[in-house]
Amino acid sequence: MLATIERIELLEKAEELVQMVLDSDIAENYRQCLYRVKSSKETQAKVKAFVKMKERYEEVQRFGRYHPDYKEVMGQIRVLKREVDLDDAVAEFKRAENDLQGLLDEISVLVGRSVSESVKVPTGNPFFDTGSSCGGGCGSGGSCGCS
Repeated sequence: MLATIERIELLEKAEELVQMVLDSDIAENYRQCLYRVKSSKETQAKVKAFVKMKERYEEVQRFGRYHPDYKEVMGQIRVLKREVDLDDAVAEFKRAENDLQGLLDEISVLVGRSVSESVKVPTGNPFFDTGSSCGGGCGSGGSCGCS
Protein backbone atom coordinates (compact mmCIF):
# COMPACT_ATOMS: atom_id res chain seq x y z
CA MET A 1 0.00 0.00 0.00
CA LEU A 2 2.82 2.40 0.88
CA ALA A 3 4.56 1.75 -2.45
CA THR A 4 1.33 2.56 -4.30
CA ILE A 5 0.89 5.89 -2.48
CA GLU A 6 4.53 6.75 -3.08
CA ARG A 7 4.17 5.89 -6.76
CA ILE A 8 1.08 8.11 -7.07
CA GLU A 9 2.93 10.99 -5.40
CA LEU A 10 5.85 10.56 -7.81
CA LEU A 11 3.50 10.58 -10.79
CA GLU A 12 1.82 13.74 -9.48
CA LYS A 13 5.22 15.44 -9.12
CA ALA A 14 6.11 14.33 -12.66
CA GLU A 15 2.88 15.86 -13.94
CA GLU A 16 3.76 19.11 -12.14
CA LEU A 17 7.17 19.07 -13.82
CA VAL A 18 5.54 18.47 -17.21
CA GLN A 19 3.23 21.43 -16.64
CA MET A 20 6.19 23.61 -15.66
CA VAL A 21 7.93 22.70 -18.92
CA LEU A 22 4.76 23.36 -20.92
CA ASP A 23 4.35 26.75 -19.23
CA SER A 24 8.00 27.75 -19.76
CA ASP A 25 9.11 30.54 -22.08
CA ILE A 26 11.18 27.97 -24.01
CA ALA A 27 8.13 25.82 -24.76
CA GLU A 28 6.05 28.86 -25.64
CA ASN A 29 8.72 30.06 -28.08
CA TYR A 30 8.81 26.57 -29.61
CA ARG A 31 5.02 26.60 -30.13
CA GLN A 32 5.13 30.09 -31.68
CA CYS A 33 7.94 29.11 -34.05
CA LEU A 34 6.13 25.93 -35.05
CA TYR A 35 3.00 27.97 -35.76
CA ARG A 36 5.01 30.37 -37.95
CA VAL A 37 6.46 27.45 -39.94
CA LYS A 38 3.05 25.85 -40.43
CA SER A 39 1.22 29.10 -41.25
CA SER A 40 3.76 30.62 -43.65
CA LYS A 41 2.68 29.89 -47.21
CA GLU A 42 6.17 30.65 -48.49
CA THR A 43 7.80 28.26 -46.01
CA GLN A 44 5.24 25.54 -46.68
CA ALA A 45 5.82 25.86 -50.44
CA LYS A 46 9.55 25.33 -49.89
CA VAL A 47 8.91 22.33 -47.65
CA LYS A 48 6.47 20.76 -50.13
CA ALA A 49 8.90 21.24 -53.02
CA PHE A 50 11.65 19.62 -50.95
CA VAL A 51 9.43 16.68 -49.93
CA LYS A 52 8.42 16.11 -53.55
CA MET A 53 12.05 16.17 -54.67
CA LYS A 54 13.00 13.89 -51.78
CA GLU A 55 10.62 11.26 -53.18
CA ARG A 56 12.40 11.51 -56.55
CA TYR A 57 15.73 11.39 -54.74
CA GLU A 58 14.78 8.13 -53.01
CA GLU A 59 13.73 6.66 -56.36
CA VAL A 60 17.03 7.68 -57.95
CA GLN A 61 19.00 6.28 -55.00
CA ARG A 62 17.77 2.77 -55.78
CA PHE A 63 19.82 2.84 -59.00
CA GLY A 64 22.54 5.21 -57.84
CA ARG A 65 24.59 7.14 -60.34
CA TYR A 66 23.38 4.89 -63.15
CA HIS A 67 19.93 6.48 -63.02
CA PRO A 68 19.52 8.88 -65.98
CA ASP A 69 18.31 11.72 -63.70
CA TYR A 70 20.96 11.19 -61.02
CA LYS A 71 22.95 14.43 -61.48
CA GLU A 72 19.85 16.58 -61.95
CA VAL A 73 18.08 15.20 -58.86
CA MET A 74 21.21 15.36 -56.71
CA GLY A 75 21.70 19.02 -57.62
CA GLN A 76 18.06 19.95 -57.12
CA ILE A 77 17.76 18.20 -53.75
CA ARG A 78 20.74 20.17 -52.43
CA VAL A 79 19.32 23.47 -53.68
CA LEU A 80 15.87 22.79 -52.18
CA LYS A 81 17.33 21.60 -48.88
CA ARG A 82 19.38 24.77 -48.65
CA GLU A 83 16.30 26.91 -49.38
CA VAL A 84 14.40 25.18 -46.57
CA ASP A 85 17.32 25.44 -44.14
CA LEU A 86 17.85 29.14 -44.89
CA ASP A 87 14.17 30.02 -44.53
CA ASP A 88 13.88 32.37 -41.53
CA ALA A 89 10.88 30.56 -40.02
CA VAL A 90 12.59 27.17 -40.31
CA ALA A 91 15.84 28.50 -38.85
CA GLU A 92 14.00 30.04 -35.89
CA PHE A 93 12.06 26.81 -35.38
CA LYS A 94 15.25 24.74 -35.37
CA ARG A 95 16.80 27.05 -32.76
CA ALA A 96 13.64 26.83 -30.62
CA GLU A 97 13.58 23.06 -31.03
CA ASN A 98 17.22 22.83 -29.90
CA ASP A 99 16.49 25.06 -26.90
CA LEU A 100 13.57 22.88 -25.85
CA GLN A 101 15.61 19.71 -26.36
CA GLY A 102 18.37 21.23 -24.24
CA LEU A 103 15.91 21.90 -21.42
CA LEU A 104 14.59 18.34 -21.60
CA ASP A 105 18.16 16.97 -21.63
CA GLU A 106 19.02 19.02 -18.53
CA ILE A 107 15.93 17.73 -16.73
CA SER A 108 16.75 14.13 -17.70
CA VAL A 109 20.29 14.46 -16.38
CA LEU A 110 19.12 16.08 -13.13
CA VAL A 111 16.54 13.38 -12.51
CA GLY A 112 18.93 10.58 -13.42
CA ARG A 113 21.83 11.92 -11.36
CA SER A 114 19.46 12.45 -8.40
CA VAL A 115 18.84 8.73 -8.37
CA SER A 116 22.44 7.65 -8.94
CA GLU A 117 25.60 8.84 -10.69
CA SER A 118 25.66 5.54 -12.58
CA VAL A 119 22.17 5.93 -14.08
CA LYS A 120 22.51 6.13 -17.86
CA VAL A 121 20.58 9.05 -19.34
CA PRO A 122 20.44 9.07 -23.16
CA THR A 123 20.54 12.74 -24.09
CA GLY A 124 22.23 12.65 -27.48
CA ASN A 125 24.21 15.66 -26.26
CA PRO A 126 27.93 15.08 -25.61
CA PHE A 127 27.93 17.96 -23.10
CA PHE A 128 25.82 15.85 -20.73
CA ASP A 129 27.58 12.56 -21.46
CA THR A 130 30.90 13.42 -19.84
CA GLY A 131 31.87 11.19 -16.98
CA SER A 132 29.58 8.43 -18.18
CA SER A 133 31.01 5.05 -19.04
CA CYS A 134 28.37 4.76 -21.72
CA GLY A 135 28.57 7.56 -24.28
CA GLY A 136 25.05 8.72 -25.03
CA GLY A 137 23.38 6.20 -22.77
CA CYS A 138 22.32 2.65 -23.51
CA GLY A 139 19.43 3.78 -25.68
CA SER A 140 21.62 5.79 -28.04
CA GLY A 141 22.31 2.90 -30.41
CA GLY A 142 26.06 3.42 -30.19
CA SER A 143 28.60 0.92 -29.00
CA CYS A 144 27.95 0.69 -25.31
CA GLY A 145 30.45 -0.48 -22.74
CA CYS A 146 27.81 -1.11 -20.07
CA SER A 147 27.47 -4.52 -18.58
